[in-house]
Amino acid sequence: MNATPSRSVGSAIARPRGSGDPVLDTRVRGNERMSASAQRFLLRHPGIARLAVVILILVVWEVLARWFMDPLFVSPPSHIIASLGATFDTSGVPAALQLTLFELAVAFAVSVAIGLVLGLSIGLEPFTRRSVMPIVLLIYGLPKITILPLFILAFGIGPESKIAFGIAHGVFPIIITIVAGVQNLKPILLTSARSMGASRWQILRYVIFPHMIPSFFAGMRLGMSGVLLGVLLAELYVSTAGIGYFTQMFTENFDPTKLFGLIAMLAAMAILLNEFVRRAEVRFSRWR
Repeated sequence: MNATPSRSVGSAIARPRGSGDPVLDTRVRGNERMSASAQRFLLRHPGIARLAVVILILVVWEVLARWFMDPLFVSPPSHIIASLGATFDTSGVPAALQLTLFELAVAFAVSVAIGLVLGLSIGLEPFTRRSVMPIVLLIYGLPKITILPLFILAFGIGPESKIAFGIAHGVFPIIITIVAGVQNLKPILLTSARSMGASRWQILRYVIFPHMIPSFFAGMRLGMSGVLLGVLLAELYVSTAGIGYFTQMFTENFDPTKLFGLIAMLAAMAILLNEFVRRAEVRFSRWR
């Protein structure tokens, strides 16, 4: 008497689950295939997914700014885009954009040069790594805004202090990531290169540098963010020019439209620098 129910239960488990309606099951399978094809399309075209996310954020921002937020503090994206021309035409803003871009470019280039040299010097020598690396980590963890007056006293209130403060923020991530990348290098590769008569420059060019490329460019991206932060902080606190100065001025005047327009221009600068780093990474890591 118990054999028949067990067979029926087993056969029910073996059958694929469905609603019993062939038309409904066909629609479900069709929706699943469409969802899978959409996922494959987005994986092949990630730019479309990023664009969709940006558009969604802008739409939500537009709705919240128009109906739920105080216009003295937040402006909708449509107003910001429409007033970009007026923001750019504000007296002093074009010169401030050029000055800030110059400070960012110089501070970033110097940070990369110093970070690369110090990172290799610390990472390739075990004694130097054990003795100097803790000091580097200590300085990196120091809140640098507390020593901004020292930079002002040393370099004045001109662009030099902003560049130096930007370097102080950007050089340490590059050093740390390069040291980490060099430590991941297998010693057998260095031994093999030396045994085949490779010079120090050849070892650096063909063994060390290719293997530290991922860490190096990761550090460059972190350093770029640090440089941007350092330059803007210096301009906010001690400056009569630059984007940081006008950001503070628009904030104090309760002009969020021009403020967000200025932030959009600053974001464009950051995207420009990030694209430069990305293209350099593609160029140097093509062999991978």
